[in-house]
Parts: sequence; structure tokens; C-alpha cells
Amino acid sequence: MLEEDILKSVDLVILLFSYLLGAVPFGLLISKLRGVDIRRHGSGNIGATNVLRNVGKKEALITLLADIGKGAIPVVVAAKFSAAPHMQAVSGFLSVVGHNFPVYLKFRGGKGVATSLGVMLAYYPPAGAFGVLCWLVVAFTTKYSSLSALIAFGILPLFMILFKGIGEGFYLTTLIGLMIILRHHANIRRLIKGTEPRIGEKRGNAKNETG
Repeated sequence: MLEEDILKSVDLVILLFSYLLGAVPFGLLISKLRGVDIRRHGSGNIGATNVLRNVGKKEALITLLADIGKGAIPVVVAAKFSAAPHMQAVSGFLSVVGHNFPVYLKFRGGKGVATSLGVMLAYYPPAGAFGVLCWLVVAFTTKYSSLSALIAFGILPLFMILFKGIGEGFYLTTLIGLMIILRHHANIRRLIKGTEPRIGEKRGNAKNETG
């Protein structure tokens, strides 16, 4: 009985850790080191793409790696310290929720693409690698970061069905995919209108944008 209580407590700590780590706004912290509040520039998003457009390549790369890391770490921690089923998937999902709805920023966060890729790279590396490849191919051919994310995470559930069947991984990628679609609703409208900026293009201040 005591052992079960301890295990449950460990799992709760892991879940809380997953959300709180995911909620760390690395893009905002890194941009502020350069004297920029990224929320007041471009799309207002705290992710690597907006950092690239408005701060710099080096800062964007650091943001990208940090956001990927905060998705991967909770999955690794859950795999090492929890014996409960589905903990890796739930921990990974919570890290994405944390990025998108961070308690530190009054629940106004990013779109979760890099963090989601980190989750999948740790949870099922072939799926993560496939997602990265899809993103790179679409980004290289179209120069649209948002479209790259939508296509990559739209295909990942099918990838999981093909290689793992309908199970935990399929549900994880489906939930993440739906969240990414919802977080990109403004980008989807701009893609349809032909006004979505391409990778590397700067935008006006967030307050002047319809998205």
C-alpha cells in the first residue's frame, strides 16, 4: 500500500514537472536577453519562427533546441522513473500543453510545434524523425513554417497506425495534431488568403495583425 502511494506521488510529480517545464517560455527569455519582447513583434508568438524573424538566427536556433528539449525531457523522465502505463505519452502531451498555455504568461503561449517534435523524438524516434523530415521538405519547397507543421502533424497519426497500429501513439499524435491545428487557425486563414509570411520574412507588429 505504501509502495503504491509512493509510486502515485512520483507520477504526480512527473506530470507537474512535465507541464511546468513545457511552460518555460524560452523564446521570450532568449529574446529579452537581446532587449526584445518577442510578444510585441511579428506574430507575437514566443516560438523559434518569430524569434528568427525579429531577433536573429542564433537566438532562433537556441529557442528551437530548447523547445525541442522541453518536449523530450518529460518523456525520458517518465520512462525512467514511472512504471505506470501511458505515463510517457501523458507527460509528453502535458509538456505541449504547458508550452501552449504557460502558467508563467497567463496561459498565453506558443503553438507547440518544436515541443511536439521533441515529444515524438523521445517517445518514438522513427515518428519524430519522420515528422522532422516532413517539416523540412515542406518548409524547403514552400517556405511556409505553418504549412510545414500542419502537414507534418497531419501525417504523423497515419504513420503511427502504419507502424504501431491504433494505440497510445496514435492517440497522442492525434491529440497533438488537433491542438496544432487549433493553434494555427489564424495561419490557416492567412494561407488561404495568400497573406501568410514565408520563413525569414518580417511582419508588422502583432497588434496590427488580424491573426
